[in-house]
Amino acid sequence: MDEALLRSLTPGVLGILVRRGADFAAAEDAVQDALVEAVRVWPADPPRDPKGWLVTVAWRRFLDATRADSARRRREDRVDEEPPPGPASAVDDTLRLYFLCAHPSLTPSSAVALTLRAVGGLTTRQIAAAYLVPEPTMAQRISRAKRTVSGVRFDRPGDVATVLRVLYLVFNEGYSGDIDLAAEAIRLTRQLSAAIDHPEVAGLLALMLLHHARRAARTTPDGSLVPLAEQDRGKWDTRAIAEGVQILQAALGRDRLGEFQAQAAIAALHADAAVAEETDWVQIVEWYDELVRLTDSPVVRLNRAVAVGEADGPRAGLAALADLDDSLPRHTAVAAYLHERDGDRSTAARLYAEAARKAPTLAERNHLTRQAARLNTGGR
Repeated sequence: MDEALLRSLTPGVLGILVRRGADFAAAEDAVQDALVEAVRVWPADPPRDPKGWLVTVAWRRFLDATRADSARRRREDRVDEEPPPGPASAVDDTLRLYFLCAHPSLTPSSAVALTLRAVGGLTTRQIAAAYLVPEPTMAQRISRAKRTVSGVRFDRPGDVATVLRVLYLVFNEGYSGDIDLAAEAIRLTRQLSAAIDHPEVAGLLALMLLHHARRAARTTPDGSLVPLAEQDRGKWDTRAIAEGVQILQAALGRDRLGEFQAQAAIAALHADAAVAEETDWVQIVEWYDELVRLTDSPVVRLNRAVAVGEADGPRAGLAALADLDDSLPRHTAVAAYLHERDGDRSTAARLYAEAARKAPTLAERNHLTRQAARLNTGGR
């Protein structure tokens, strides 16, 4: 296989797809798929017109992806923005595809990445951000996953833990990202909960419901972010909260604690406070300690630092933050918040401005910029 030839042809093939009407990100993914197919096919059957072959295959992959995305969006349109409570209908093909993509021949991280890209409809950039890795690294991971499963039979579905991880990441992208997938993730998790008696499935469903219950209060009409402490709790969906708490209590009663149950317990404690000042931060820190034990995730440790700052004071929070890598996403924003709580407004303003430059979304960037401006102008 002449890799140099493939590299030299890639820009031209990409340009042709864009001129035909494909947006750049979708064209990149389609060309990547075509290159993977070329690596598999060309050694045994080299084409007479390599560029033409790549254009044809890439365009077909683009059309397939576009049709799949349209079908997914039609499914989402059939789901109400607020998913109905109670038992779900029978498991549909979408959930089955999640299990099939979580193939035993793949590592869990590769299976999640492949499923998010192939079924969830997320871009490589969005998946890379969820995994805290560079986009080229994630592109290579997805390509390797595609090569791995290209010659296997999809007759052995993957495990529940991998599917839960995918659903969790899809929900997070829908909840905080620029694609509305949250309701679809809840729908599929309801189906999984109805089909499988598993406390972590119940924990994930409870977590989704408790977070989704705050959706209406998370932004202002102009799209500005509203921090949790400042949200109008009268806008929270009490029905979804009650259902989430009930599901969580039943799961915790089985004494098989997992990370989704622990996260849901933290969300339930936030939901239980009538006003922000009544939040039981001491108990939240205890649940974060459980999460650290279960996952040892740097993001969990970052969130724990915030909780410690609320429970034991901002300096304790800053001490917890000092043990973490400052390149973590939102690390600078957390440092700014804790410094402001500690009365160091000048440092907080500088850090808010720095965090704004690193923010992954426009809404978050605008929020952090306003925080810096507020402190610089002497506002409270």
